[in-house]
Amino acid sequence: MSVKSFDRNLSNAFAAMMLFTAVSAAGISRAKAQEANTIVMKNFDFSPMMLTVKAGTTVTWKNLDGEPHTVVSPDGVFRSHALAQGDAFTFKFDKPGTYKYICSIHPKMRAAIIVQ
Repeated sequence: MSVKSFDRNLSNAFAAMMLFTAVSAAGISRAKAQEANTIVMKNFDFSPMMLTVKAGTTVTWKNLDGEPHTVVSPDGVFRSHALAQGDAFTFKFDKPGTYKYICSIHPKMRAAIIVQ
């Protein structure tokens, strides 16, 4: 292999690595933005237990437990069906306020969303 072709291959490899890094970073940023508004149900808890979002934000709850859970606001603003492991529920919060919620199957599971 000549020095010239080695340099060209090295340049191509570097360009490919830079493109991969940029695409990966964009994917990670999108994933973090999605995760930022996701609440997981694990070990019979909501995590995080308190989340602050702006009006117009959609929040996702995902059940990672082996038992079913629900997401229910006592004032009837939102209510999920029983979510099996891996299932998710989403709700868009349009109005500012504090939205408390529980798992109706396991009422000790309590949390809140603060919408600004």
